[in-house]
Amino acid sequence: MNNEYRLNPHCEQMMQQYREMLPELERVSQTAYDRLRRALRQQGIYITAFERRIKTEKSLAGKLELKGAKYKSIEDVTDLVGLRVITFYTDDVDKVAAIAKRTFEIDWKESVDKRKLHQLDSFGYNSLHYVCRLEEGGIRFELQMRTALQHVWSTIEHDTGYKGEVKIPKEYRRQFSRLAGMLELVDDEFSRLRTVLADYRRQVQALVKTGQLDDVHLSSDSFRSYLDLRPFDRLNQRIAAVNQAEIYPASLMTFLPLLELFGFETLGKVQEFIDENSDDAYQLALSQFALTDLDILSESVGLQYLSLVYVLKHGKGREGLKFVYDTINGKDDTNEALADLMFAQAQTMPFMVRR
Repeated sequence: MNNEYRLNPHCEQMMQQYREMLPELERVSQTAYDRLRRALRQQGIYITAFERRIKTEKSLAGKLELKGAKYKSIEDVTDLVGLRVITFYTDDVDKVAAIAKRTFEIDWKESVDKRKLHQLDSFGYNSLHYVCRLEEGGIRFELQMRTALQHVWSTIEHDTGYKGEVKIPKEYRRQFSRLAGMLELVDDEFSRLRTVLADYRRQVQALVKTGQLDDVHLSSDSFRSYLDLRPFDRLNQRIAAVNQAEIYPASLMTFLPLLELFGFETLGKVQEFIDENSDDAYQLALSQFALTDLDILSESVGLQYLSLVYVLKHGKGREGLKFVYDTINGKDDTNEALADLMFAQAQTMPFMVRR
């Protein structure tokens, strides 16, 4: 056989073994990929990318030219099949590794955690590498686990030729090392911040459930937890009863910017807003719906009328009403007409007369 890669007889024999193994390599690659992907989904691990590849003949030839003497047979080459899992956070790399341990047999002698090498210029190579085998046996394959930032940095190093044959001047190597250190710090800080935010969300949820609303700052997370308590249901049901209407689900998160613009800093202030304005909001809705046959209403109806009453009570008039409609519906020419209609309707309301 023509030795097109200038391999010695031993390496050329391994190359021929590789060619004969290609169908088996494809089977192992697909099977390992499917099993790990299924296991990750079952555990709810969110990853940014999951790749698989079979080593090309050209790549294998290059490896054998350099290191062929260390291999007794083609089975000793552990990266003929490769999987790569890329996560957003460093702690998720460990979670993927734990799942891999339960999914495959790990060759611990061949596996390496490059994150523990602590080399100054190794950030892009700080992957966790497992050499694995399917539980039923067969050829070994390599599983590489790294973060998105590590992956991007590795790609940049390769693209710039930093790890190439040409020696990089010391001042440029120093700049690379500084940038690598900064990215490693960013990688760690993202994981730390996620943990801190998760703890904060748990604290918020606990405070909301116990009714300690004055201690909870109004934010998207806290408001979402507050909505789980269904604070607008009673008002919605009162309004729906006017026409025996059905209430259909709708997101109330669009009202969060409005509540913040009202100056509500805590969930306690939101609860006061509901308690103080619910009766007037019901009366305003009643004045509109009593003369209609509407039999389906949005779940946002109660919060909408609370907001309309609030701006009217604070003397904001037509402009205040238009502001509410612009905020929750987006700016539209029809909002001014809605504001005029609502303002005229509100003139007969007791809370307007008292002013």
